[in-house]
Amino acid sequence: MMFDKYLIDADSVRDTRSTTDPDGFSFSAKLGYYRGLGLSMIEELAVSIDGEELPRAAVRFDDGHGPLTLDEMETAYDRRWAFGTPATILVTRPGGFPRGSHDLGLRQKLRVSYLPFPSFNTDRKTIVR
Repeated sequence: MMFDKYLIDADSVRDTRSTTDPDGFSFSAKLGYYRGLGLSMIEELAVSIDGEELPRAAVRFDDGHGPLTLDEMETAYDRRWAFGTPATILVTRPGGFPRGSHDLGLRQKLRVSYLPFPSFNTDRKTIVR
């Protein structure tokens, strides 16, 4: 919870493909757990716009070693997201990120080995475009 306000980099939101015909958007995010985690321990990266959660299948994660779907992350045993290291969250969404002022949300559900329950980290930023 202590690091939640640092999850989303609000200045990094960009449309993907092209600015005239975007097929989605991306943004930089950081892990909300102070020790870093293997990607297989990240159970959920839920992205929302104005409180409406986008489909899981539309979200991909890229730590600089190539994008993975959330399903592929479940078996990415050789990859790790280090604390403080930004990764790119890619979202397939026709039209990209909406114009105007909108709330971008990110919820991380993490499986931490010594906790008997999942750790949830949530951040929301107002994006004006």
